[in-house]
Amino acid sequence: MIQAENLTKRYGNVTAIDGLTFSVDKGDICGFLGPNGAGKTSTMRILTGFMPPSEGRATIAGFDVFTDPIEVKKRVGYLPETTPLYSEMRVAEYLDFVASIKGLRGEVKVKKVADIMEITRLLERQRSLIGTLSKGYRQRVGLAQALLGDPETLILDEPTIGLDPKQIIDIRDLIKDLSGKQTVILSSHILPEVQMICSRAIIINEGKLVAAGSMDDLSGSRGKGFIATIAGPPGDVGSAVEKLAGVLNVSVCQEARAGGPIRLEIDIEEGANPRKELMRLLVDKDWELVELTGIRHQLEDAYMKLITEQKRGETDGDEKK
Repeated sequence: MIQAENLTKRYGNVTAIDGLTFSVDKGDICGFLGPNGAGKTSTMRILTGFMPPSEGRATIAGFDVFTDPIEVKKRVGYLPETTPLYSEMRVAEYLDFVASIKGLRGEVKVKKVADIMEITRLLERQRSLIGTLSKGYRQRVGLAQALLGDPETLILDEPTIGLDPKQIIDIRDLIKDLSGKQTVILSSHILPEVQMICSRAIIINEGKLVAAGSMDDLSGSRGKGFIATIAGPPGDVGSAVEKLAGVLNVSVCQEARAGGPIRLEIDIEEGANPRKELMRLLVDKDWELVELTGIRHQLEDAYMKLITEQKRGETDGDEKK
């Protein structure tokens, strides 16, 4: 488990992290999101013991990052944004070197290195010089070194940055396979990717916590409405649907064309389910239901809304001073 309490980091007069408090449960894959300069990398460097906070504390698996640094480092695998690799070394040679640093010896070391190369699909490249590898394979080597030693926690800073679509899918699948086995916190600018990989997310901006929760909670996907495509008189359909119990609002997604169906987005009250009433309405009016799907708001929408609301709140607060 990862816990951060009132983390603050200042660089001179600049506050990069401002009283940040959050937790990540054991076995979770948690996205760490925010605009450039939000404080993501600084937070990750603090969590991995590479940099002290100005204030606050952080613990991993119950050990304080700065009073028990050795115990923490035994339990953490770290992939920084710029992977620290030795380009003149071969893949297997480098991973053997990292395994030795992490205290692995003899047959145990040989087996662990082989297992990690298989997991990260590096066996076919094990004799290649790291300097000759593509960006995608170098990222795999970086992830492999982070996984060596069976760390309880993985901290991955932009693990798919600069990769092509196929390489992104490969790295994404590798990370998804870790779910439940290791606690993972990863930062990424690719929000759909985070939604596919992560069970939870933390959003920060200007060093402050904006929101934290499950993907469903953050993206507002828990039954807040549905999309209905209905064949009927366009002027009557929307107004009739809006009168159903539990319906908050009806908006037109796509206007009817030449007698075709109209597509409506129907927002509903929390806990309401007006689908039965909708079906009765359609039968009574002899209208045809062409399609009915639930709304799944995307993480990008929630992210932009939360960041905008935070900035607006800070502006309003400044104006009141």
